[in-house]
Amino acid sequence: MSVLEMKVPSPGESISEVEIAEWLVEDGDYVEKDQTIAEVDSDKATLELPAEQGGIITLKAEVGDLVEVGQVVCLIDTSAEQPEGTSKPSAAEQEKELPSPSPAVKAQPAPKVDSYAKGHPSVSAKKMIDENELDAELIEGTGRDGRITKEDVMDAVSSGKARADRKSSSKKMSMLRRKIASRLVAVKNETAMLTTFNEVNMKPIMDLRKKYKDEFKEKYGVGLGFMSFFTKACTLALAEFPEVNSMIDGDHMVSYNFADVGIAVSSPKGLMVPVLRNAEKMNLLEIESNIKRLAVKARDGKIALDEITGGTFTITNGGVFGSMLSTPIINPPQSAILGMHNIVERPVVIDGKVEVRPIMYLALSYDHRIIDGKDSVGFLVMVKEALENPEEKIFQGKDPKEVLFNY
Repeated sequence: MSVLEMKVPSPGESISEVEIAEWLVEDGDYVEKDQTIAEVDSDKATLELPAEQGGIITLKAEVGDLVEVGQVVCLIDTSAEQPEGTSKPSAAEQEKELPSPSPAVKAQPAPKVDSYAKGHPSVSAKKMIDENELDAELIEGTGRDGRITKEDVMDAVSSGKARADRKSSSKKMSMLRRKIASRLVAVKNETAMLTTFNEVNMKPIMDLRKKYKDEFKEKYGVGLGFMSFFTKACTLALAEFPEVNSMIDGDHMVSYNFADVGIAVSSPKGLMVPVLRNAEKMNLLEIESNIKRLAVKARDGKIALDEITGGTFTITNGGVFGSMLSTPIINPPQSAILGMHNIVERPVVIDGKVEVRPIMYLALSYDHRIIDGKDSVGFLVMVKEALENPEEKIFQGKDPKEVLFNY
């Protein structure tokens, strides 16, 4: 017998332990090389654990166990031959759904197969089950070996048959969620956090987007969103107010001549903040492309640690969820965070007349220990001015079309 000991790899220099979030195989299963066998949580991200060799697996840790980096979590008997009829799907195959039967052919029920996959949802199906508050036990899987597919969940949603009855449940928070909770409490207790507000007339930006967004998307393959304009406006303001782009280190204030801007995104595992490195050097296309790339990786649990650490300033957009106004909490060790909100048509006075404009409220939370009120207010005013006059501030007096389509 040849047995391979699988140990927890190091996710990063500062991480000494992880938590077993989910085993994707069962004790005694045959696994193939590079098959994803588990998901592990660190206090920063969720990582996948692939099988290093093929063979029969023996689990040495339970879901929820804290395991040290380098600790053995399972054994693989690499001398074992794959049993006939027990072929396990790859990760890609697990996500693949069976084609719909021809309308001319009566659909046959999926064969009853005793398998580790039976009754278990694929990753995308599980996300849909959680979002729609369904009971997975009430959904019959038609995927390979009885796995629940996205189509199964969609059928359950439309039929309403898998709605969970009144019940309560308790589960341990993930290591990432516990770390987020701890950091949020620490920020409230250890900083002199204050929030200042302003409002922005979004009509100039909305007019630009309406005029160029289709052509922009057709040429570059990414949308021309609000976030790129806000990021650009913030990098201009950070250069003018370096205190906002600083942080406290003991008795020192550390300031930066670059802007590594974090963009807060919601993921199935909790809030994550992917970082745009040197955002001050990026154009609108580069900002949009990198935000899309990092957001997809964060939501799919594929993001690397160095992509979510080391930011100097953060932007969070509660407006996508309908938030009108909030006081965002600083992302430590940073000293400031900008909160965006929804856009609502409001009556405003322009040249002595009441007119309707699309207005967004902005909120800047900051650490008053190193950022004075005049700097925080000045920063927010500069962001407002850049958004309300993008031709002059963001496009530097150049024709927006000429700039946008010559990247």
